[in-house]
Amino acid sequence: MPESDNKTEEPTQKRLSEAHAKGNFAKAPDLQLVAILLASIWGFAVMGRFVAERAASIAVGIFAHLGTSPIRPEAVGPWTSEAVIALLVMTMPIAGACLFAGTVMGGVQSGFRLTPEVFALNYDRLDPVKGFQRIFSKQGMVRVGLDILRLAVVAWVIWGGVDRVMDDPIFRVPVPLARLGGFMLESGIILLWRCVLALGAIAAFNYFYQWQTVRESLRMSKQEVKDEMRQSEGDPKIKSALRALARRMLQRQMLKEVQNADVVVTNPTHFAVALRYDRDNESAPVVVAKGEQGFARRIKARAAQYGVPMVENPPVARMLYKFGAVGKPIPVNLYRAVAEILAFVYKTHQRYFTDLRRRRSGI
Repeated sequence: MPESDNKTEEPTQKRLSEAHAKGNFAKAPDLQLVAILLASIWGFAVMGRFVAERAASIAVGIFAHLGTSPIRPEAVGPWTSEAVIALLVMTMPIAGACLFAGTVMGGVQSGFRLTPEVFALNYDRLDPVKGFQRIFSKQGMVRVGLDILRLAVVAWVIWGGVDRVMDDPIFRVPVPLARLGGFMLESGIILLWRCVLALGAIAAFNYFYQWQTVRESLRMSKQEVKDEMRQSEGDPKIKSALRALARRMLQRQMLKEVQNADVVVTNPTHFAVALRYDRDNESAPVVVAKGEQGFARRIKARAAQYGVPMVENPPVARMLYKFGAVGKPIPVNLYRAVAEILAFVYKTHQRYFTDLRRRRSGI
């Protein structure tokens, strides 16, 4: 079975990002061409009258002084500089709009993200054999077909536009000279609009085809998806080691807190839960440490070392271990049971709590 038959899963975001960095994403240069043509139409519609009047003014100035202006080599410089400035003034707004439209359309296709790996040296591009394979591949054939279609459409659009323009009365009857500029502007806009509509349809088809092709080439097998998830989540052994380290650090912190606890409630051998209740700063007793089996024994040993009262109450110890969270107040339904335990140890261990209050106040 071919490997491609197993690639049934949609590409993950990581796969898409990596492909994007290499420049492997849906893109159709035709869309940029269409955007530039639309910007040209806008430019001619907004700036057309200004450009025509400016060109007419320059022409009148040249021809009006043609007989009086001496023709010498040194006179070419000033005329050239003026002509360049006038040309820039007339064309820069339209050229700027075209540049902006082309750049924005390119950014829309790339998601306005950089693709630095595209500029890296790729020796496969210099391989003539692979170059011929790309040319005669399915993608290459589609590209050639689109180029031929594009050429045919443009030729058809221009022919149809010229045929329509030739029906204008300007070619059959005398018209005012001012009509010539308007005729040229209208004809140009008509041709541009026809090109936009025709090339826009081709560009939309090309972009959709490229999008489908890229998604198809990036599809993944179920095993590839699992491997990527495993890599993103990390090596299970490393994760296990990190969890063990975090658990040891938490246990060390809990053992440190036991020495300032009010009481340790035990099972007596399976569970141990240490509680702190600072009435001046806390509204309810707080679980500062809890453990079972071996760690429960370590909690009781630390409590015995510092003289912390211990009370055997298996039901309460089990409930505190199951529902209590370290660093959080005890559950509300255990308030009464814990209050009775605290009342008992406050009566029987007065000296310990006197020392505990002194330590908490910093005396």
